[in-house]
Amino acid sequence: MKSLSLIATVAVIFSLTACNEASAQSGDSKNLKNKVDSLSKELNEMKEEFDVLKYGLEKRGISIDEIRVEMVQANTVWDIPDHDSPVYGNTKNPKITIVEFTEFQCPYCSNIAPVIQDLMNKYPKEIKFVYKHFPLGFHNRAAAASAASIAAQKQGKFWEFRYALAPYFRDLSDENFIKVAKEVGLDIEKFKKDMVLDSTMQARINEDFELGVKVGVQGTPNFYINGKRQDRFSVQLIEKMLKESK
Repeated sequence: MKSLSLIATVAVIFSLTACNEASAQSGDSKNLKNKVDSLSKELNEMKEEFDVLKYGLEKRGISIDEIRVEMVQANTVWDIPDHDSPVYGNTKNPKITIVEFTEFQCPYCSNIAPVIQDLMNKYPKEIKFVYKHFPLGFHNRAAAASAASIAAQKQGKFWEFRYALAPYFRDLSDENFIKVAKEVGLDIEKFKKDMVLDSTMQARINEDFELGVKVGVQGTPNFYINGKRQDRFSVQLIEKMLKESK
């Protein structure tokens, strides 16, 4: 209601100002009246739009302050460190750096994985791609899948494992982890030991997750291009940015 009070206050100020000017300059009274009417109409339209937005936000269970935080996060250019994350492509002087916060049980993440794979195969010299683990709490096998992928990373085959595991998002069993590990040529005994989701492994995954929360990750997958979150990630967007960077 604070914003509504502000609108009402502005309307009164404009009206008083207009009245004072009208009494001092009677010859311009008609023009001033038109200006006041126009401003009053604009303020009424603003109030109506505000009421609609306020209703919509309340239906979503989001406050204006929360939206304000989202706006700040969306417009911030973040310095996202690689740390121990898997990195693919041009790691020294890329035209574009893409950071993906994602997980293995999310169907959207599974669907976009081959798109990312094709993109990276097409532009390995122009793009640096960084993978960050962001297992959602309501996906009970996402963290275990992250642990399995980290085990594959220890053998230098994270990306092969990541893309091969993507189709199994509905059945992230240990058996399927091992099946995929065999497909990509991992040392299976070492893989079995390394894929255990112990406290050390969980801490490694939490590091990525906490970083994601800090930079405003809203779900999965979330993409950051050159440090800025992109709500509408697409191959067309990347190719447009690459073209503009030449």
